[in-house]
Amino acid sequence: MKTKIWLSSPHMGGNEMKYVQEAYDTNWVAPLGPNVNGFEADLQNYTGTKHASALSAGTAAIHLSLILLGVKAGDEVIASSFTFSATVNPISYLGASPILIDSEKDTWNMCPIQLEKAIQDRIEKGKKPKAIVVVYLYGMPAKIEELLAVANKYDIPLIEDAAEALGSKYKGKCMGTFGKFGILSFNGNKIITTSGGGALISDDQELIAKSRFLATQARDNAPHYQHSHIGYNYRMSNIVAGIGRGQMEVLDERVAQRRANFEFYKELFSDIEGVSLQEEPNKDFFSNFWLTSVLIDPKKTNGISREDIRLELEKENIECRPLWKPMHMQPVFAACPYYGNGVSEELFEKGLCLPSGSNMTDEERERIKEAILKLFKK
Repeated sequence: MKTKIWLSSPHMGGNEMKYVQEAYDTNWVAPLGPNVNGFEADLQNYTGTKHASALSAGTAAIHLSLILLGVKAGDEVIASSFTFSATVNPISYLGASPILIDSEKDTWNMCPIQLEKAIQDRIEKGKKPKAIVVVYLYGMPAKIEELLAVANKYDIPLIEDAAEALGSKYKGKCMGTFGKFGILSFNGNKIITTSGGGALISDDQELIAKSRFLATQARDNAPHYQHSHIGYNYRMSNIVAGIGRGQMEVLDERVAQRRANFEFYKELFSDIEGVSLQEEPNKDFFSNFWLTSVLIDPKKTNGISREDIRLELEKENIECRPLWKPMHMQPVFAACPYYGNGVSEELFEKGLCLPSGSNMTDEERERIKEAILKLFKK
């Protein structure tokens, strides 16, 4: 059996153990501590945001951001439909209703036109949405200026789900720093990992301080255990943050490696008709290309479909994955209001994520190339 080529596996940089060992040596294993403070500072310095709160998951960061914006049961929150369920689940945690928005074809992210249509319609129905959650799919920046213009026009705060987009930029500015809050994830498959974890970033000092308070069980400042608010166990541990500190040292290198994978696939598919890649629309967009994703049009590929490629690669022990199934097509969110014109459905039907790990070797890339060319030569 050939060794497995993963879609996106963790990639250590070498210095992670230095920080983890430090935590062991000082017995600072419990949540919080110097690594957590250091990791937050690293994130602030890298993204250019003023404040960061290191948490147990990106999902926790979305949940807290909604709480901090005052979202309550019965409210409505707008979100990208074309995403992973973790973007939308926290809306339901609060008893609020997700309002789902389609993608546009250039970036595959939230469509500014459909966003405005949805806001106008919800206001007409008597309910102004409390927040907007925009996702940066596979690291690709959205049309953030246009989306912000709509959000600001109706005075609705915007949350950036940049879980897949650490290292991505729009006009030189890091994703996650345009809206009220940015969400980051350090899950095992992300561009850098802490094994599991996330962060909430913002220029609003007061709200980030409040996020830390809520994330540590909302314990009041008293010598005894006193609680005036409902709290959560959402803070990152000092051990995990140590891994993050080591990973931050190689983040730019990881972005360069992922972008090199994209160039490899672009070259590979350049002579194959009917296969197109998710690309940066123009020079304003800088994607970390966390995952390189393609669309396959069977009408132009002599009937070869997304599934044909996935199964051919699977035979060679190479992991691929269809694009996200839109939330409005998911059984759990099927009843949610949806505003769109079929873009995300088509992306799901034709799209495939290809192996994109920063630790992929030339030999592994050659295996992928051989398998794909063999299929198209049939």
